[in-house]
Amino acid sequence: MVQPVGVYRTGPGTIFRIIETAGGWMKVEVLKDGAWTAGRIGMVGLRLAGSTTKLTPEAILQLPA
Repeated sequence: MVQPVGVYRTGPGTIFRIIETAGGWMKVEVLKDGAWTAGRIGMVGLRLAGSTTKLTPEAILQLPA
């Protein structure tokens, strides 16, 4: 399995993770109803927003795999 590059929470509470594939591509997954689903690639930029926080490794362990 490819590990996420980062897991983030936006100001409004959306949790998303960015994954880099073996081929070097990036994809976004959003946590919705307890499951990770495909997100829009444009969400990658949200990680730079001032209201978005990168989750700690401890917080990530609390999320579904």
